[in-house]
Amino acid sequence: MDRRQLMAGTVAIAVAPSVSWSQAAEPAWVKLPTEPYRGKQDDVVFVDAMTGWYGNGLGRLFRTTDGGQTWTKQLDRPGTFVRALGFVDSQLGFLGNIGPDYFPGVTDTTPLYRTRDGGTSWEPIAIEGPAVTGICAIDVHKASFINAGVLDHRVTVRAGGRVGGPALLATSRDGGETWTSEDLSSLTAMILDIHFVDERIGFIAGATDTSVEQSRALILRTGDGGRSWSRVYEGQRPFELTWKMSFPTEATGYVTVQSYDPDPAVSQRVLAKTTDGGLTWSELPLVDNPAARAFGIGFVDEQHGWIGAMPHGFETRDGGATWAPATMGLAVNKVRVVPTATGKAVFAIGVELHRLDIQG
Repeated sequence: MDRRQLMAGTVAIAVAPSVSWSQAAEPAWVKLPTEPYRGKQDDVVFVDAMTGWYGNGLGRLFRTTDGGQTWTKQLDRPGTFVRALGFVDSQLGFLGNIGPDYFPGVTDTTPLYRTRDGGTSWEPIAIEGPAVTGICAIDVHKASFINAGVLDHRVTVRAGGRVGGPALLATSRDGGETWTSEDLSSLTAMILDIHFVDERIGFIAGATDTSVEQSRALILRTGDGGRSWSRVYEGQRPFELTWKMSFPTEATGYVTVQSYDPDPAVSQRVLAKTTDGGLTWSELPLVDNPAARAFGIGFVDEQHGWIGAMPHGFETRDGGATWAPATMGLAVNKVRVVPTATGKAVFAIGVELHRLDIQG
């Protein structure tokens, strides 16, 4: 199988097919006015209800200051593939480029960029350690602490990649000023997503092999801030990898599992779930359809969430036990949940960008 088709513990599995439920009448997903794009766009990020950015594989980055109603192009750099975004605040942010020799037309060899002016200008980031080929995920974690009698914040930023390998993790423990990298290839063949629930506990979505034919889905966990990692979930089927993660609480988390198995008889698609802070994971059925492929995932609480997929998205209101089709756009790769004055806004980016407002 062409690797570009990857576009972009003991496992307990429930084998019953998912059951659809009747959706209650409530606000629907609204398509936001963005520049047309052919294919899957990979990331959108907001620092508050109004200010956000999205990027795509054409090397373009857009910013909004009105919650997505209008967008201003900030970057147009052919040869750069905007794969991941992370912002500390409205000014300081990071952009991950997937790097060359994976997707056609990508020539930019700089994996990671930084902005200090809200995305108007970007500078390459120097990373000490093994060379990072490309970035698929960025995680920004803020922690509060008492500093000389004043409440202060520590910011740790991590960026990792990539799909197809190699598995390199870059870390900054000083808010993105200085960076070091480490090779995690002995633990995972790819780094596809990163998420820390606090300063100590974090997760990596990965795969056991760079060859998709041999790969099994994989999740790594750290309990010491990333200084050591262990495997806490490994699928039992080839042609699989984990893709994106969502942790609505520190204890409860969900991870999408992608299948590229060409055998139509292998039709059950699953996701992984933890309820004990990622120490153990179980598999839940998503849909029985050999054509289905899951990408992004996002939950507003332990029960209510969405998975972006082909040929359509999915929604659950019972913690992943059952799923129903969701009109959230095609191939949604990233789902972001942002607090608003009246509830939460959910942004879903794929071929298009959609928004859902939830009250309360």
